[in-house]
Amino acid sequence: MDSKILIAEDEAKLRQLVASYLVREGYRVVEAADGQQALDLFAQNEDVVLVMLDVMMPRVDGFEVCRRIRARSDVPILMLTARDSEPDELNGFSMGADEYISKPFSPTILVTRVKNLLRRTGGGDLSDVSAGGVQVLYRERTVLVDGKRILTTPKEFDLLYYLVKNQNIVLTRDQILCTVWEMDYQGDDRTVDTHIKCLRAKLGPYAKCIVTVRKVGYKFEWMG
Repeated sequence: MDSKILIAEDEAKLRQLVASYLVREGYRVVEAADGQQALDLFAQNEDVVLVMLDVMMPRVDGFEVCRRIRARSDVPILMLTARDSEPDELNGFSMGADEYISKPFSPTILVTRVKNLLRRTGGGDLSDVSAGGVQVLYRERTVLVDGKRILTTPKEFDLLYYLVKNQNIVLTRDQILCTVWEMDYQGDDRTVDTHIKCLRAKLGPYAKCIVTVRKVGYKFEWMG
């Protein structure tokens, strides 16, 4: 496998435990004990395929680390935190996180999440889609709004691709979870809603195209 994962967690025992599980699965691991070290190691290791961040870290907290990494890279980011309130979760997603796992957690479940996240963000041989001024270029993993590139997380990209590909079709939250997060994702409707909020904030004049269908789900509405 030989894929490299950066783990940033100030609790040494937990960090080493998670690292040991990942190493058993064939991953290479780079460990950081605080947020600044995480940023330094990320800059030094261009082949990192996934970043795992604790929120409450010394020097630079996980949210800020996430924001800085996302400003320069679309690498998948998984947040580890004792916080599980909606504002904190929304904050993490708005900073560019793709997964949000609350402590305590099972290391084996965490490894499964890592595998699923890497699989979902690994690209695929799918066609580009567009609606009005929104273009979703699948192979390039790029979103253009009126010709200008906008930065999306891997999860936001997959969600927008699914919506635009099925434009004018109502998609239930369960359908979205099963397709974008896959069947084994142990999430809830709130996860979909927070990602929708983040997407709308990035789509400018096309934010209104993502229509909420009360008590059902969402659709990307375009009649051009």
